[in-house]
Amino acid sequence: MALPAGYDRIVQQLTPGYASLARLSVSLIAASSAASARGAAVLVVGCGTGAELDVARASRPDWALTAVDPDPTMLAAARQRIGVDSVRWVEGKLGALARDDRFDGALAVLVMQGLPDDGAKLRFLSEIARHLKPSGQLVLVDLMAPLHPSLQRQIDAAWGEYQRSAGLQAEADPTLLRSLTADMHRISPARLAGLANAAGFSDPARIFNALDYEGYLLQKRSVDAAPEA
Repeated sequence: MALPAGYDRIVQQLTPGYASLARLSVSLIAASSAASARGAAVLVVGCGTGAELDVARASRPDWALTAVDPDPTMLAAARQRIGVDSVRWVEGKLGALARDDRFDGALAVLVMQGLPDDGAKLRFLSEIARHLKPSGQLVLVDLMAPLHPSLQRQIDAAWGEYQRSAGLQAEADPTLLRSLTADMHRISPARLAGLANAAGFSDPARIFNALDYEGYLLQKRSVDAAPEA
């Protein structure tokens, strides 16, 4: 099924701070010790329509980029936006990567929130860690569980007002909006820290927060840890 007209604009109107997320994510990885080197290999997980890839190609054309997404429609949109020969494209989930693929850094923006916390989130983080070189970093951005439950009604109202003021309600199909916001499996920062450590990462460092959207920088430990259930 083709993406709806204005899909990228709709996602930006839905997500506070989205316009800055690609630049922020790429800049953080570019400043890391591993991916700052010329020709670094960088993985974009759930590349969608290519927002992070677009910024990466502009700011670090020397990077060897690999983009993974299970949705062929998304990949087609990203290819059209970026160019077929500019990126290594992988249709599928992380398991579609070659076993010996190793990366200096990785990005996963608004991806893990769609996975249930029944082992799927841990497998997701563990797969990324396995494909990162020691001390490689991951920028992870997700819709998280409320930090302050007593303020959640106000935060939800603010999110709705943000969407209205951005023009979202006037132009987006309600079915599309439901598909973009339903089945979000939120976890707390404490739970994320536990999953990250089990997957072989150090404690997440928060680098972004806009309402319930949070971004974290995770670094792979130099010695791999066996994933726990």
